[in-house]
Parts: sequence; C-alpha cells; structure tokens
Amino acid sequence: MQPNISIRFATLSDLPFIQGLLPSYAEFGLPPWRDAEVMVKTDSEVFVNALQNGATIFIAEDQTQTPLGFIHLHPGSDHYFKGKQCHISDLIVASAGRGQGVGKVLMAKAEAWAISEGYERLTLNVFAGNERARKLYEELGFGADVVKYVKEIE
Repeated sequence: MQPNISIRFATLSDLPFIQGLLPSYAEFGLPPWRDAEVMVKTDSEVFVNALQNGATIFIAEDQTQTPLGFIHLHPGSDHYFKGKQCHISDLIVASAGRGQGVGKVLMAKAEAWAISEGYERLTLNVFAGNERARKLYEELGFGADVVKYVKEIE
C-alpha cells in the first residue's frame, strides 16, 4: 500500500462522496445504448441500499482523510465456476486521486479481503471503451473471460 493512502470500510456518511463519483462512469464514452443519467440514478439507489445493509465497500483516503475513491465487493455467481468468487461491482477513483496508485491500492485491498473471506477468485466487468481501467486490471493479472457483444435492433 502507498504510505499516504489508507483504506477503511464505507459508512452511510460516505454516500454523497460515492454518488458524486458515479457520473465518472461516462467519462470514457459509453456505448449509445447506455444512458448515463439512468445509470447514475440506478447506481445511486443501489448504493443507498448497499450502505444501509452492510455491503462491503472500501474507501481510499489520503493522509488528511480526504476520500479518493471506493471499491464495492459482493459474492459473485457463475454456474460454471467451482468455489467461491468475489465480484468487484464498482471501482471509481476521484479525479484528485488519479495517477497516484489509488486504484491499485483498492484492488490490493479487495484481493486481501477476498482471500481472508475464503474466496478463490475475483471477477469484474469493465466497459470495452474504458481502456485505462482495462490496462490496470491486466497489469494486476486479470484476464478476459467472456466478452459481451451488443447490437441495437428495432
């Protein structure tokens, strides 16, 4: 872990910070069939419920306790995998924390936590156009499993 970045469990008081980061999902350019406003609204509701029900969400902070990013974890499911898997639902780093290793620190925390909880693998989804995130995941040893293609039809 970077010495100037600490990780803690999220609380309900972190909701405004988390919700404030949700629009960044659209920064890299969403496919035309995705509506950024709908995604933000839906994810905002998901995080209200998650934080009220004890979800596993970690917050990265700097030495002044300024939040820099978060990662959201939950049990994964796939009929073809044996053993327990932990799914990374969300990872967002605030613009103030980008390029400082915050994403790597959060991913390391996720992996350490998953191991401590008896999980055997980590899974995640990433938008094809989010090249920065894809590069990070590949550097950390993640590989593609299934690639989803979409075609709009009328």
